[in-house]
Amino acid sequence: MRQFDFMGKRRYAFIASGVLLLLSVLTLLFQQLNLGLDFTGGTLVEVRYASAPALDAIRQLLESAGFRDVSVQTFGTANEILVRLQQAFDPDVGNRVTDILRQSGESVNLVRAEFVGAQVGGQLRDQSGLGMLVALGVVMLYVAFRFQYKFALGALLALIHDVIIVLGVFSLFQLEFDLTVLAAILAVIGYSLNDTIIVYDRIRENIRKSRIDDMAMIFNESINQTLARTLATSGTTLLVLLALLVLGGDMIHNFALALIVGVGIGTFSSVYVASALLIVIKLEREDLIPAKKENAEEEELP
Repeated sequence: MRQFDFMGKRRYAFIASGVLLLLSVLTLLFQQLNLGLDFTGGTLVEVRYASAPALDAIRQLLESAGFRDVSVQTFGTANEILVRLQQAFDPDVGNRVTDILRQSGESVNLVRAEFVGAQVGGQLRDQSGLGMLVALGVVMLYVAFRFQYKFALGALLALIHDVIIVLGVFSLFQLEFDLTVLAAILAVIGYSLNDTIIVYDRIRENIRKSRIDDMAMIFNESINQTLARTLATSGTTLLVLLALLVLGGDMIHNFALALIVGVGIGTFSSVYVASALLIVIKLEREDLIPAKKENAEEEELP
C-alpha cells in the first residue's frame, strides 16, 4: 500500500490554512455575516399555492411592490411558500402579500403572518455563540481526559480553524446565516472531532508501540493507516450532502452547503492541523509513557 508523506508537506498546508484563516477573519471583520431573520427580527408570511410556483417570480413581484430584503423559500411541500421580510410587523402585511401574489393569476391563500422580534433574535445570537463556546470547551476537556493536554490543544485549534473558515465562506459570499446554518456548524464540530479522535487514537497507539522517536514518521504511518476509513466516511457523507443541496430545496440549501464546506475542511484539518500541530507543540513519547513506568522496568531487571 502506498504511503503518503503528509508531514513532509505540512508547511505548505500551514500556509494554505493561514491564508484561508486570514481571508475568513478579514471578511468577518469588514463584511460580517448576513444574518437571517432568526437573528435580526422581521416578518414571516406563509402562503399556500394551488400548484408549485416559481420562487424568482414571487420575489420579483414583491420587490416591484416595494418590499426590500425579501427572502422566498419553500416550506415543507413545493406549494407551501415562506416569505421573510426584514421589516417591522404590520397586521395587514399578510393580506397585502397575498393580494400582490394573486396579481399573477395564481390561487394563493394566506396561512399565517407573524413577527420575529429583534430582541428574540439578539438572544438567539448570544445563546448560539455561548453554545458554540461551551461545545468547544467540553470537547477540549474530553480530549484532554482521554488523551493528553497537547492533544486537546491540537483538537481545539483544529475545530476553531474549521468554524472560522465555514463562517468566512458565508461572510465572503453573503449567504444568509440562520439557525439551520448554526446547527450545521455545531454538526461540523462533532464530525471534525470524530475524525480527529480516530487519527489521534492511532497516533497514540503507534507512539506506544514504536521504538523510534521520529514523531513525523509515526504520524505519517498513523494517518496512512486511517486514510482509507477517513476518505470512505467523508466521501459517503459528501454524497448525501450533495443530494440534499441539489434536491432538498431552499429551506435546507445553506444547511447542506455549510456541512459540505465543514466536512471538507474538517477532513483536511484532521490531518494537517490537528495532527501536524502536535509536532509544532512538541509532543514526545514521554508525554504518553510516564517516566515511572520506565524506572519500574529498570528496577525489575536483574
